[in-house]
Amino acid sequence: MSSFGDFIALSDECDGPTARLIAKEVSDGIIAPGFSAEALALLKGKKKGAYCIIKIDPAYEPAPLETKQVFGITFEQGHNFLKIDEGCLNTIVTRNKALSAEDRRNLVISLIVLKYTQSNSVCYVKDGQAVGIGAGQQSRVHCTRLAGQKADNWWLRQSPQALALDFVDGIRRADRDNAIDVYIGDECGDVLDDGKWQAVFRTRPPAFTREEKAAWIAKNSGVAVGSDAFFPFGDNIERAWKSGATVIAQPGGSIRDDNVIAACDAHNMAMAFTGIRLFHH
Repeated sequence: MSSFGDFIALSDECDGPTARLIAKEVSDGIIAPGFSAEALALLKGKKKGAYCIIKIDPAYEPAPLETKQVFGITFEQGHNFLKIDEGCLNTIVTRNKALSAEDRRNLVISLIVLKYTQSNSVCYVKDGQAVGIGAGQQSRVHCTRLAGQKADNWWLRQSPQALALDFVDGIRRADRDNAIDVYIGDECGDVLDDGKWQAVFRTRPPAFTREEKAAWIAKNSGVAVGSDAFFPFGDNIERAWKSGATVIAQPGGSIRDDNVIAACDAHNMAMAFTGIRLFHH
């Protein structure tokens, strides 16, 4: 399951448990190959009956050539029919060539996400879920930084400090999530200052210091990072490593591949060259 803007897209039939999960999430609509009777009944009640429910033909095949018009100019791009699986990870170029089953699963997920995101794009995956996506940026390292910051925020939400927050009774889910986001960020005073924390917390939590956050982020590991095009410099690897990356998948083909491989070797990371670019415009 993945969310595209305010629409949820499913690759399989939407069943009751999935619909119950979606029912409490903010979205404008859903598209799926089918819906069980239970799921349809639940989803029809969203947004006071205004929730958009679309059934797609599971046998649909997209056209081989995609076109897009921008101010009278027509751009064409062949549709990406590439099947992404573990076979994309066979060429490991680092000294460390060990990829566990979980590593392979996470890397495949990262590549699938990249197939459908706006280039340039980098994706961080941990425990079978995308935890940071940096898409549509003007440089590769900007993608890596943006995705890494999102992955760090996801990890900070799992910290003892965040999990121990004592919220007031009856707080709305969105207000709680926003408070956590502010608390783990650089402007925590917005929820911790006198006159503000009382509206969110029953007891005022201590500030989550920069040193404490850095120490918690340093404990993260087992993160897989995929890139839709080659890493031109080793600085991308250094940034990914700071967010717990241990395995990398990228096309390869840069004139500085040796520098990127050396950066991985310095941290005992395993990196696979997929040989495929996953640009989507």
